Amino acid sequence: MAGRLKGKLALVTAAGQGIGRAIAEACVTEGATVIATDLDAGKLKSLKKAAAFSLDVRDTAKVNALAKDILKKFGAPDILVNCAGYVHQGTLLDCSEEDWDFSFDLNVKSMHRMLRAFVPAMLRNGGGSIVNISSAVSSIRGVPNRYAYGTTKAAVIGLTKAVAADFIRRGIRCNAICPGTIQSPSLDGRIEAVAKNTGKSLKAVRADFVDRQPIGRLGTAAEVAALAVFLASDEASYITGQAHLVDGGMAL
Repeated sequence: MAGRLKGKLALVTAAGQGIGRAIAEACVTEGATVIATDLDAGKLKSLKKAAAFSLDVRDTAKVNALAKDILKKFGAPDILVNCAGYVHQGTLLDCSEEDWDFSFDLNVKSMHRMLRAFVPAMLRNGGGSIVNISSAVSSIRGVPNRYAYGTTKAAVIGLTKAVAADFIRRGIRCNAICPGTIQSPSLDGRIEAVAKNTGKSLKAVRADFVDRQPIGRLGTAAEVAALAVFLASDEASYITGQAHLVDGGMAL
């Protein structure tokens, strides 16, 4: 079914590649007016039919300045998708205070900044749908060498439920998507890093990642985007405050 987001304004962070890119493209396909942001604006050049903006979601002043500009030019978003994130690899023994702070700043506080900047206008506009990208590796499941990452993604689920509870009677729905292992440029980088650190071949490391999924393959960004579109649409009007898995059975 096409046109599920027709007439809606969607704002997507980290839309330059991977899950964020797939969600932005899917929103365009479904008829939304899309505002796409990324730290690297160059990655947005090939994103068709979207208004592209450079944005460092770790900079409160820049988030607020862009929000002011967007609200003036486009109005309040009907859909806000928070995709920016970082995967720290290692146990607590490998996690410095700098690693910890960076992980929380990018994975959690960036969402807080975006919510603070846009939710007031969304409320004045009658509400909307917020979709936050969490992970199966969170409060749902622990896996080795994801100490900081799993903790931050658990926090995203808590943030999602808090926002949903606070604004459930004011037209705001807020849900989290919890992907398993998804093929993306980010995953390719992690595979290369693990291979370098362990001496294992790229093929062997990739096989280890695949083996985490009981379904026997990696997920695609498009599969995550399909869920995001559903949660953003009016079809999901009775769904809020939930952590939705798209994980190939990883959390079984």
